[in-house]
Amino acid sequence: MAALSRYVICEEVARVVRRLGINPQERGDATAVSGSPDIVELDDGSFAIIGTDITDQIGTQPLGDARCAADERIVRISRAALMSAKKDIPDS
Repeated sequence: MAALSRYVICEEVARVVRRLGINPQERGDATAVSGSPDIVELDDGSFAIIGTDITDQIGTQPLGDARCAADERIVRISRAALMSAKKDIPDS
């Protein structure tokens, strides 16, 4: 079994436990230069998104009731990444 990835979130170490959807190569979303959009589940039950940071392009308040805190970023993922993850997203 491959080693689990580690991310620091809110000063706690979180581990990636699984990918949602199919891998980027299977979706045709992977590039050797820019990386690959992905959605992963963490061991605390939360999710993380790997995508292109677009915060500077669309601003920190893209909607009247949606905004980024100082420690948040807005990322873009492909439609294919989100659609392939749909089957793996729990209902509750």
